[in-house]
Amino acid sequence: MSASAAQPSSATTGTATSQPGGTRQNGKTPLCYVVDSDPSIRHFLSLIMHGAGIDTEELADGQALNAALGRRTPDAVFLDIPLESAEAISCVVMLGQRGFSGYVQLMSGRGSAVLAHVKSIGEQHRLLMLPALKKPFETGTIAKLLQELKLGDPPAGAGRVDLEEALKNNWTEFWFQPKIDLRKKQLVGAEAFARVRHPTYGVLMPGAFMPGAGEAALVKLSEQALDQALRASVNFARLGVNLRLAVNVPVNALVKIGVAEIVQQYRSQFDKWPGLIIDVTEEQIVTDLKLAARLAEDLAPLNVKLAIDDFGRGYSSLVRLKELPFAELKLDRAFVADCGTDKVNAPLCKTVIDLAHNFGSIAVAIGIEKAADAMALVSMGCDYGQGFLLGQPMPEERFLSLLRQRAGAKSQATRPNAAARPLKALPA
Repeated sequence: MSASAAQPSSATTGTATSQPGGTRQNGKTPLCYVVDSDPSIRHFLSLIMHGAGIDTEELADGQALNAALGRRTPDAVFLDIPLESAEAISCVVMLGQRGFSGYVQLMSGRGSAVLAHVKSIGEQHRLLMLPALKKPFETGTIAKLLQELKLGDPPAGAGRVDLEEALKNNWTEFWFQPKIDLRKKQLVGAEAFARVRHPTYGVLMPGAFMPGAGEAALVKLSEQALDQALRASVNFARLGVNLRLAVNVPVNALVKIGVAEIVQQYRSQFDKWPGLIIDVTEEQIVTDLKLAARLAEDLAPLNVKLAIDDFGRGYSSLVRLKELPFAELKLDRAFVADCGTDKVNAPLCKTVIDLAHNFGSIAVAIGIEKAADAMALVSMGCDYGQGFLLGQPMPEERFLSLLRQRAGAKSQATRPNAAARPLKALPA
């Protein structure tokens, strides 16, 4: 993690609630304040919360927390206890004096006695003090906590949002998930995922708006995805980072949209544009291999390549894909889960990776959530990886913020007197 200094910054936009429990009281998106002097910790927690549909504001110290409370009241405050615990005690006392009614989550790498002492002070001030979190913590620990608190859960009876309505009202947006070279531990790309920011329900995942979507709506969403990914690649290139971005497009939509026109209009004009990847599912590809081959051939001159998503699910059909020119084969998450410990999954995962390489394609593991699985994938020869362990999908603004931090750390590391140390792809 980067230890570079950072100023308090707002992670996302959104309206906070003043009620603990966070089930979008009064139809508003939950809000958490993350108070920690280490920007990489703040980013890590914010990304997990964003993935759960929770807005965050990142704050470096108690002074910034005090100012933020004057603007909005959050559902929860995640508060670090630094080496000098007086800072955390002051924050807890201040929250008590303000009559804060949300949750307070202490977190620290210090001993349990210090955590218990600060927690007891909070309880004396009638704050809702949660069991303290010991650093370092894993993604699953935070995700489970948010689930138990019901922060980020959609309101009961919210139902499904119609994609056509979301498109009509400009509620759709695209979040970007980092794609990491597992061996070099470097950022090599990102994948765009659709989200809907509903005025009542907050940020919604595809499961809330994709099922039952009509073909016309899917075509329009696909056009938006291409447009947004190409525009984002320009913004990333301005920071000196040329990333090959990926978008998900159904085959039936891909044949109806003017990919060439969109690419020519919006693609980056910077040198060494890495191109674009369009993910299509294996299930869709095997139904019409001739169409898949034609699409791949037509897109190649545009520096746009196809990738097979959920690779391995239709195992019996894999041999039929051997002759198709696909840039990447993305392993189905069922192969990736527990591949570091499951004696059945591990050899299956290795077999699919080898098949991808035999096809002349890059093997991409998706859904990586455990460090043991990431290590196993490296030993199996997997090329790239995505997943909550490496970085959750995030709004473009947040992704740009991480790239700026990465660029700043790299610049600092290249100074003559800078300490020689490896630079991680993204703070997480």
